[in-house]
Amino acid sequence: METAVNSPVTLTEGAIEEIKRLMSEPNFAGGFLRVGVKGGGCSGMSYVLGFDQKEEGDTEYEISGIPVIMKDAHGIYLHGIEVDFQKGLNARGFIFNNPNASSTCGCGTSFAV
Repeated sequence: METAVNSPVTLTEGAIEEIKRLMSEPNFAGGFLRVGVKGGGCSGMSYVLGFDQKEEGDTEYEISGIPVIMKDAHGIYLHGIEVDFQKGLNARGFIFNNPNASSTCGCGTSFAV
């Protein structure tokens, strides 16, 4: 397991604020923020975002004081991705802006490359 200097993923100020809020909750179990992908979703692949423990094949990053982990194999799909958090009336939650996606679904949680 290695710690990389430059993260392939960026978090907006809104995402950083929300993640730090979640980490400060009394029931936060600890761990790292995992950013990844998995097969499935209406466009072929879905994003993974949640708190997890490090595993073999993970690289660790730090983004604005937030410990982030990502499977090395997911870098090809996530390089350059921006994670944002929206609080609007029409949508609330994390949004993924992926410059590598050739298509995305209407809800923005799955993509194709």
